[in-house]
Amino acid sequence: MGGDRLSREYIPAALAFSRPSGELSLRRQRLRLHKEIPLMLTLRQARRLETVPAVDVLVAGGGPAGFSAGFAAARLGAKTLIVEQCNCLGGIATAGEHAHICLYSAWASARRVVGGPIWEAAGRVAETGYGVRTNGDADFEIEGLKLALDRLAEECGVGVLYYSFVADTVVEDGRVVGVVVQSKDGRRFFPAARVVDATGDGDVYARGGAPFDVGDEETGLCQPMTLMFTVGGVNYAALKAWRTSYQMREVWAEAQRNGDMRPFQDQVMGFWWTPTRPDHLGINFTHITRADATRAEDLTRATIEGRRQAQECIPVFRKYVRGMEKCFLIHTAPLIGTREGRRLRGVCRLSRADVVGQRRFADAIGFGSFFIDIHATQGPGMEDKTWRPEAGFCYQIPYGVTVPESLDGLLAAGRCVSCDHEALGSLRVMPQCGVLGHAAGVAAVLSLRDGVQPRAVDIAALQAELRRQGGIVSDTDVTA
Repeated sequence: MGGDRLSREYIPAALAFSRPSGELSLRRQRLRLHKEIPLMLTLRQARRLETVPAVDVLVAGGGPAGFSAGFAAARLGAKTLIVEQCNCLGGIATAGEHAHICLYSAWASARRVVGGPIWEAAGRVAETGYGVRTNGDADFEIEGLKLALDRLAEECGVGVLYYSFVADTVVEDGRVVGVVVQSKDGRRFFPAARVVDATGDGDVYARGGAPFDVGDEETGLCQPMTLMFTVGGVNYAALKAWRTSYQMREVWAEAQRNGDMRPFQDQVMGFWWTPTRPDHLGINFTHITRADATRAEDLTRATIEGRRQAQECIPVFRKYVRGMEKCFLIHTAPLIGTREGRRLRGVCRLSRADVVGQRRFADAIGFGSFFIDIHATQGPGMEDKTWRPEAGFCYQIPYGVTVPESLDGLLAAGRCVSCDHEALGSLRVMPQCGVLGHAAGVAAVLSLRDGVQPRAVDIAALQAELRRQGGIVSDTDVTA
């Protein structure tokens, strides 16, 4: 009987590999909206594991939110550790091969509204000759950013542990007191006075029992995934002169009419180019729908499909795109790009109305300025909910989106913070993840210094320290 029960639980996971349309994941997402079974351990249980020395601040995830949090905390003198599943900091910008960071400025403007570690990192890359940075964005060589982040981590004094991920959350009396980390060493308990969840998908707070939401409020579907890939042999000057539109819709429509391309996408989302590698392009084009970023089988299916799409693009580029007649695939990213996973239920929830209305907040930690960018959840292209603002658009991000409504000792940072599905379309991009991480790292240390929980941090002190570390918090901080 026990064997029968195990089989019934295992078969659906196995079937997920063979269902490219993702029906199973769609059903799971609808069932999982607003809930999760927490896997938390008590402190007593965790102490049965090998225990490493305690830290002040542990950051789970080393992407734009995670390294920003780690650098900020370490610069305040806190003993800080970043735990990262890949072999580099940077997340989607490095392991995910998205070698283009935007938007640092107000929309369609040269007025910069983002500072802090995410701005500093791009500057370091430019200074060392691995890319370019403007007030609006940055384009760079991926290896250059990896090197810059390793060096910045060393300069800040933050510890980094690669090839490791958080497997469980340790909670005592409603407060996170550490995490269990899985690595080649096995499972070990990492005690921490404060934990920052910068996993992108809220893995830490979900396992700690904090409430959250997943996907579109009506369907439960998340935005599609993209596997970035890099091509060489490109004559970018010829491509740029020939290209008549950003999305190049007419090109892909013709290729599909002629039977040369499956209809997985109808517009390119980005050809990322840097002058330091003039014949290379980073391609943001693959499009994998109905995949759940919190399920290993879905990530596996999406990655396999993404590689297939990338390979299929090369003959299409050669035949239909001027300047790419001799292009070739260099590699696909080792980390698939996920736009949406869990979203925390925090003490404050950023909404579409807040974004569109350019709302200001008393507990502001920085600015967002990207358009509401919602990729189609059930087909190619973009959703009707996508919204593009007027030039100069920006809104403030409140500190409350990082604080769980019912769990202490922890802050969220990055795209897993508290917001609705549509607000996330703007908030999820790398500069804003950096803003959130910067604030979470500073707040974690200030809460320890003052002997309070993160929800009770002195906002004026938080804002002052963010500014001291180069953050842009309010309109009076913004310069051209």
